[in-house]
Amino acid sequence: MNHLNKHIVIVSSEFPPQPGGIGNHAFNLALYLTKAHYEVSVITDQRSISGADEHNFDRAQPFSVYRVKRYSFRIIMYLRRIIKTYKSLKKADYVIATGKFSLWNVAFLSLFRKVKSIAVIHGTEVNFKPTLLRKSIDFALKRMDHIIAVSHYTKTLISHLNLEVSVIPNGINLESWTKNELTEIELKGHPTLTTVGRVSSRKGQLNVIKQLPELINKFPNIHYHCVGIPTEAHNFFNIAKQHKVETHITFHGNVDQKHLQHILKATDIFVMLSSESKTGDVEGFGIAILEANALGIPAIGSKGCGIEDAIDDKTSGVLIESNNPKALINAIELINNNTLRFKKEARNWAKSHDWSHIILPYTELLN
Repeated sequence: MNHLNKHIVIVSSEFPPQPGGIGNHAFNLALYLTKAHYEVSVITDQRSISGADEHNFDRAQPFSVYRVKRYSFRIIMYLRRIIKTYKSLKKADYVIATGKFSLWNVAFLSLFRKVKSIAVIHGTEVNFKPTLLRKSIDFALKRMDHIIAVSHYTKTLISHLNLEVSVIPNGINLESWTKNELTEIELKGHPTLTTVGRVSSRKGQLNVIKQLPELINKFPNIHYHCVGIPTEAHNFFNIAKQHKVETHITFHGNVDQKHLQHILKATDIFVMLSSESKTGDVEGFGIAILEANALGIPAIGSKGCGIEDAIDDKTSGVLIESNNPKALINAIELINNNTLRFKKEARNWAKSHDWSHIILPYTELLN
């Protein structure tokens, strides 16, 4: 079906080439809507200082991207984004808001210009602890025509609003994760556990570190590899020293996608024992799990967050309580004893989440 006459504006608080799950989702949404013959425009912020990498990235896309220029005074950026969004709504058939400020932006503008709107909610932006912040997001969501949550867990975070919410899981661009020929590299340890994501309380690296003493008793050569922006790495390493497990951990820092793929390919089990931070920062889905699955790496993830939608329990991986060492040991043993089955099912699970499938409920909604 030809949708060239339908113009979709995506307003996102994040966008590649900068990291972030919201940006990853917005990019693939724009890309696959374009492949489905919609006209797509993206409004987002310049986040790097020079903007050169972003400019080159944007030029290579089959859809238009408008970056709000970076200013030291954030308020100027917010105002410019509001103005650009308002102008874009003139020709839009639908506007899709994703990310905290984008929800506010589109909801505010809907008071002045009527356009069909969709909110995509991920997790943290609908779980603020301060009452005023939370009520402002509630107001924004009530202004939207449709709400899409990336996981059933995220949907529960706004259950108090009694709004109709569709759940469309996050997806993976499978081709970009399987097209490279990967040479074998060796990672320290056996079994090797890997977490990918900003080193922070939300991503759960500290939950694994605190359980390492008991894991080492069971698996003396085990090694834990942490890949991602090392926000809290120094603090976590000091805690590892206190537990006398620092020789069983490697912080790799942020790496490019090809290097990441090599690390994942050499990994035995992907681990993401995410937990909610004190500020309400939560894991809404866990896209990094699907990326590991695409390379045949099964995952262990925590219950009680969006990861429950990212892992097919006992099939593509195992779901456990995030602070239960015995459950973690049992999960590792289960996967180790059924490696070929878990690897096969992990790949199948990733395939079922390819964006070529995930985009279909979006196009049904837009039609």
